[in-house]
Amino acid sequence: MIGALDLGVTALDTSTNYLRFRSHEVLARVAGDLLPKFHLSTKVGYFPGISGAEHSLAPERLHSAVEEAARDLGREPDLVFLHNPEHSLTPGTARSREALAEACAALDSATSRGLCSAWGIATWDPTALLPLVDASVPTPSTLMVRAGLLVGAGTLDAAEALMEAWGLGTGAMWGMSPFGGSTKASVWARVDPRVFLRDGGGYSRAQAAFRVAYQLPNVSAVAIGTDEPAHLGELVGALAAVSDEQAVAEYRTLLRDRPRTQSV
Repeated sequence: MIGALDLGVTALDTSTNYLRFRSHEVLARVAGDLLPKFHLSTKVGYFPGISGAEHSLAPERLHSAVEEAARDLGREPDLVFLHNPEHSLTPGTARSREALAEACAALDSATSRGLCSAWGIATWDPTALLPLVDASVPTPSTLMVRAGLLVGAGTLDAAEALMEAWGLGTGAMWGMSPFGGSTKASVWARVDPRVFLRDGGGYSRAQAAFRVAYQLPNVSAVAIGTDEPAHLGELVGALAAVSDEQAVAEYRTLLRDRPRTQSV
């Protein structure tokens, strides 16, 4: 965390279920003096269960989870995400719409009570949420979605449609998982993301993939998981790169055309 601050990184994202549901306690114990220096976000929605982690949108459990997060961290989070609500929803059902609205209302209430400064939604599959959003669902301040070259057209379009449905403005969408799990995945040996930069010659493939993730979809921040200061420094250095917006737009077009091409 000191290395992150030295690099100018001042946002930290975690979740209640990381480190076997001990992430908040561990952060407070090993870096409690540093936490005030970060914009701190966390996630609620997964809970310890008899056979492992279980997901729930029960309003009372979510509200209690936000209370516990503030207590275990030793400070109120700046932002609390509803974690993968689609895990407990069945798209197209009235009960799912109601469950989503109630879960969002629970986080809205927690925010009003001062247990966190704001709330949002972190979703792996925004396509499952889009049909459920209407005026009955409270509006989050931030939406976190998968971002990058490995995200499909449907997910990208659904994320942008959710932003429009909630009336969220520029800067309200964050990205995650820009490498689809790992920079060591075989796909990055086969694909050179530097073609999406105006001058990619001075950057690595990982740097290019990270930089382009900010345009797929358009996000203001990208969450990455790393314990290596050198890797973090490499990615921070990629922010100076300039993406080729035309190349990215053409890629989006190819993604949308792909299902039609495959069906022929």
